[in-house]
Amino acid sequence: MSSPHTPHPLTFPNFRAYIVARLAAVIAQNGMMIVIAWQAYNIARQTMGTHAAAAQLGLIGLAQFLPLFLLTPVTGWAADHFDRRMIVRSTLCLMITGVGLLAFATYEGWITLPLIFAMAVLVGIVRAFNGPAFSALAPNLIPKEVLPNAIAISSVAWQGGAIVGPAIGGYMYAIEPWAAYACSASLLCLALLAMLLVGRVPQSPRDTSRRPIAQMIDGLAYVRQNRLVLAAITLDLFAVLLAGATALLPVYARDILHVGSRGLGHLASAPAIGAAVTALWFSFRPLKNEVGLKMLASVVVFGLATITFGATAFIAAPYAMPVALAAMVAWGSADMFSVYVRTSLIQLHTPDQMRGRVGSLSQLTISASNELGEAESGFLAALIGPVAAVIAGGVGAIIITLVWARLFPELRLARTFDPPDKREADYSQEKVT
Repeated sequence: MSSPHTPHPLTFPNFRAYIVARLAAVIAQNGMMIVIAWQAYNIARQTMGTHAAAAQLGLIGLAQFLPLFLLTPVTGWAADHFDRRMIVRSTLCLMITGVGLLAFATYEGWITLPLIFAMAVLVGIVRAFNGPAFSALAPNLIPKEVLPNAIAISSVAWQGGAIVGPAIGGYMYAIEPWAAYACSASLLCLALLAMLLVGRVPQSPRDTSRRPIAQMIDGLAYVRQNRLVLAAITLDLFAVLLAGATALLPVYARDILHVGSRGLGHLASAPAIGAAVTALWFSFRPLKNEVGLKMLASVVVFGLATITFGATAFIAAPYAMPVALAAMVAWGSADMFSVYVRTSLIQLHTPDQMRGRVGSLSQLTISASNELGEAESGFLAALIGPVAAVIAGGVGAIIITLVWARLFPELRLARTFDPPDKREADYSQEKVT
């Protein structure tokens, strides 16, 4: 996908600063969210049973998702019409304020469920604006020919942050609860400083010929017309929506595996370890062939890993935790495979002037599959129990994959990341030959 003479993405100063900012911000956000979930579950368990407390985790996921759902049309349009650097910088400042408030409230001992839910809403608002601007900014920092490698490096930074963040959050909370939030605030300050080092970059001129509402609809129209992109986005959406095992990690850590906050950090980091290894592999060996079939296979593995994790409730204590960690590593690796395919398709097939709007829709599906999936898992756990909810989610992800392979033959037939018209021409020529 690149020649031996193509420069490495990290040789560009703007991209280096961008990666530092992305890594620091992801570490901070993941560390903060795992502590928020742990605090919410523990506060709820003081007055509620396991099932009712698990429902609070679902509500936290819903509190993050709703702002992003409502703001998606606006945030994607904003990322295409305003300086993406300024959007990222402003949202980082807002997040620093919120995390600082959580640190102070925890230190003073007046942390409550309403405050936690308010901060979850703030995270949803920040991500709604931050995500499209962050993702759309990356292609502006490097030449197009090195974009696939840059996507993999950016994924390594994201997954690396997802590894370190929960571990730091869990360990710092075990030392001093308020210190976990203070650490996140410091990392967000580092991310802000790095973003201030990103100089002015080229960005497509604003389209002032049409009304903003019409322009907001363009991203949806693009995704609807490109069935391959639509298939990749919706498969990831529904599979992760059903198999949202990470939402119930606090339940497993406290009441099933009995490993406490340190164990929670291990469990939360395990998926990101698998994802980071996969992303690192792609940064050196970009995926080139049979991308559709391999994505379908990865989602099946994702479902099987979810089932295995859920079944650790039936394994004896000395062996349950290692099996759970191995299952979550495989879970994260399979999820990263799917994310890599979807991200590459979107970034390589979308014109720059639409990347913010299409990126906001992609982020909406990610948030729907993650935060809304957490809500679904929490509510289902309250209804049928956490173990049954996790296992049922894994089975559902496998069924969805089989259905999508039938509904979207474009995904099965996608051999490379080439545009659909070129791919279909190559396929037809091969049949003739």
